[in-house]
Amino acid sequence: MRFQEVYYLLEAFGFEEKRSKGSHHSFRDSQGKTITVPKTGGQKVKGIYVQQIVEFLNLEEWIDEDTEPEEPAD
Repeated sequence: MRFQEVYYLLEAFGFEEKRSKGSHHSFRDSQGKTITVPKTGGQKVKGIYVQQIVEFLNLEEWIDEDTEPEEPAD
C-alpha cells in the first residue's frame, strides 16, 4: 500500500499529521490516539505497518463483514 493511500485512510478516520521527522510520520486524532507510520524510499508502507493500522482502526471486523460470501438466491 502506498503512503499516500495510508495518509488518506487515516485522514478519513479523523487523524491529522502532527509531526514528521525523517521517514516517520505521526498522526493524531481528536481523542489523542497517535500512530506513527514510516515512509520508505519507494513510498510504500510495509505490510506489517498496514496490518497494525488495520488493527488500530478496528477494520478487521469491517473487512470480515465485507468479504463474507453472500447467501445463494433460491
